[in-house]
Amino acid sequence: MEALNIQATNDTPAVIFNKDNNKFEIKGKSLPEDVNSFYDPVCKWLEKYFENPNPNTIIVFNLDYLNTASSKSLLALFLILENAITTGHKVEIVWEYLVDDEDMLDVGEEYSQIIKVRFKFVPLESEDE
Repeated sequence: MEALNIQATNDTPAVIFNKDNNKFEIKGKSLPEDVNSFYDPVCKWLEKYFENPNPNTIIVFNLDYLNTASSKSLLALFLILENAITTGHKVEIVWEYLVDDEDMLDVGEEYSQIIKVRFKFVPLESEDE
């Protein structure tokens, strides 16, 4: 399966989904002008991936900021992950956040209460320290 590599911009996160090296990561700011055109290919890639996934899938989210439209698209992505679990696949979400960014921690905790996917919360030291 061909990897999905989307470079980060000022408004969109980097997306690295690579089945061969088992690396799945979304990192950066998420406030794209057209949320659907950004996240639809990401969701489609994941749906195809879960037709024949790796034995264990860990997806790392490290978001600095996301707007309301992005949060809805991320929920759609999380529902794909939840569906994968209900069909017997092993999936874990690692939610990384800056230790002093309570807003991003709260966002991750809200998602973890909505969907049935295991979240691992990882506080990161501030870049200023």
